Amino acid sequence: MNPLTALREILALGGPVVAILIVMSVLTLAVTLYKLWQFAACGVGRHRVLSEALAAWDAGDRSAARMRLNQSSSYLAPIVGAAMDASDVPGVDDRLDAEAGLALAGLERGFRLLDTVAQLAPLLGLFGTVLGMINAFQSLQSAGSSVDPSLLAGGIWVALVTTAVGLAVAMPTSMVLSWLESRTARERVFADKALRTVLVPGQAIPATDAASSLAATPEHA
Repeated sequence: MNPLTALREILALGGPVVAILIVMSVLTLAVTLYKLWQFAACGVGRHRVLSEALAAWDAGDRSAARMRLNQSSSYLAPIVGAAMDASDVPGVDDRLDAEAGLALAGLERGFRLLDTVAQLAPLLGLFGTVLGMINAFQSLQSAGSSVDPSLLAGGIWVALVTTAVGLAVAMPTSMVLSWLESRTARERVFADKALRTVLVPGQAIPATDAASSLAATPEHA
């Protein structure tokens, strides 16, 4: 069957509610593709070169740190560079935190739309089902004593189409949003560690010592 013909049949069955849900699915796809491109262009999750620069800075090798930083394509590289240039300026950490927060806010742009689609699509589908059930029972009432069970059954399954479409839009949208939010959360942690490393170098805590200190902490401390 021609996809355009199938789409027309679905729209004819579901009515304007399904049309709205299809528009929402197109918007979701467009935002998802944009976010994937944005994350790839900004180097989200790819911080190998930047991590090497931070390790060199932490070890006291300033020239090697700046050389590796210039080779990094991460969106955090300019902020880390500014931190290296102003590491001795009092109160610069607040300004750098604000700049990092602004960069991360750019990565989160579009999340609100995806969240709205994930929450609204099932409700729209349910709304369409309720409208369809009302029409089905109105047709049943109009039939009077000559009730045809197939009439009611046909009206019910047509009404349920909107719920199915709403769930089909909401579930992948919710999965994509959760994945994007998890990537952004990791970026936030890395950005905070990067700035703290530059502003307070040479203070790394070995993993074994950190684990021992956590184990020795009282449970209710």
